[in-house]
Amino acid sequence: MRGLAFLVFLLFCVFLFWARHFYVCQVKNLCVEEPVDVRLNTLQLKDDGAVILEGYDEFAFEAQQTTPRLNANNESFLDTLAHILNADSTKKLTITAFYRESEKDIQPGFFENMGVARADEIRKLLVERGVDQSRISLDHGISEDETLSAPLLFDLYTADVPDEYDKVQFTFTNMTFSDANFEFDSDEFKPGEPFHLYADSVKIYFEQNPGKTLTIIGHTDNIGEKRYNYNLGLRRAKSSREYFRELGVTVDIEVDSKGEKRAVATNETSEGRQKNRRVNFVIEDSADDSE
Repeated sequence: MRGLAFLVFLLFCVFLFWARHFYVCQVKNLCVEEPVDVRLNTLQLKDDGAVILEGYDEFAFEAQQTTPRLNANNESFLDTLAHILNADSTKKLTITAFYRESEKDIQPGFFENMGVARADEIRKLLVERGVDQSRISLDHGISEDETLSAPLLFDLYTADVPDEYDKVQFTFTNMTFSDANFEFDSDEFKPGEPFHLYADSVKIYFEQNPGKTLTIIGHTDNIGEKRYNYNLGLRRAKSSREYFRELGVTVDIEVDSKGEKRAVATNETSEGRQKNRRVNFVIEDSADDSE
């Protein structure tokens, strides 16, 4: 008799568990399984082209987000990378971050694309680990993989060895904008929203730091004659200076052009030429203050 009663009790408990599960999961729809965070373990660190670290988990970025979703393996990679940089002052780093084709029209803050914004977020994590920001340059590209399974590249290089291409800082005091702010083969400045945000911040900065100066440098690709490209870069720098003057910036503003001399990417591809057509804004101490 006791065995029958125990069996009935056991069946009743099973029924209660099933009923509760059915109510919570099927009626309330509260049983949401956590997604499995599956990543490729193909992340590498290269030093002048040679792989010195490998087998780490790739970083992960949600769609339209610039902040990475870090796991313990990512943290370990950043710790090791920071240790390498802090132990060898002759080394600098380029972080290349990619963005999806579906994200190409998103303009995050005063960065022109999601790639630069994502690379900047990784740079911040390294700065928190003691790495000097000036030793980290940024690059960007559009990924053919919409899942963005490998969103970052890390490349060390020796600071005192000339590189084939110039490095781009993308910092507040050394910011670069592409020729998307100009019509093709034109010096008429038509800034987009990222530049508006940047320029407004620069204006406030100069109001608080009147001893600073601004240098604007124009760059082009290598299509056309060198003299023409030099003049085009200079005209674009002057046009950008006029924008700051109209905005109310009164500090000294110098203009310069490097024409096609200081490429940051190959001129053999349309993407590379686009990166080379740019205007660089450098904020520095005035000559009087530096003495």
